[in-house]
Amino acid sequence: MKSLLAWLRALFSQAEPVVAEASAKDAAAIGQLHGASFRRGWSDDEIERMLLDRNVIAHRATIGRAFAGFVMSRVAAGEAEILSIAVAGPRKGRGLAGRLLRHHLGRLAGVAVRTVFLEVDEDNAPALRLYRRAGFREVGRRAGYYPTPGGKPSNALVLRRDLV
Repeated sequence: MKSLLAWLRALFSQAEPVVAEASAKDAAAIGQLHGASFRRGWSDDEIERMLLDRNVIAHRATIGRAFAGFVMSRVAAGEAEILSIAVAGPRKGRGLAGRLLRHHLGRLAGVAVRTVFLEVDEDNAPALRLYRRAGFREVGRRAGYYPTPGGKPSNALVLRRDLV
């Protein structure tokens, strides 16, 4: 029995991620991952409302039956703002965030988005690497934007990428 379980774990750990449009059915999984990834999580209701909003585009990644990540943007007037992107702990550092982001940017370009913006904590080195590799560049800074537990708030960097 142990060898069968080990074989199944190995099989699923090497399965390719599947990236697809997220729907309201994904709200609970997105909420759980968002809450585990950020200081202030969104409620399932907030996420469900966003996923039902026709101006929000979201993608999810699954590996086998496991929810592995998501990305979500709001679109308006030819621009988009990436609201959040997160990858489950065991999948971090394996290129899944980059794959999700590339797929998402392609979809945004497909609905005539010309420019994409986002905010990121200047101390979030992995996120900054991801965004810079994807062609984002700094266009602004918001001082003291992110609260920190018991310390000085950290700055947000405003990043931009043109898709056309």
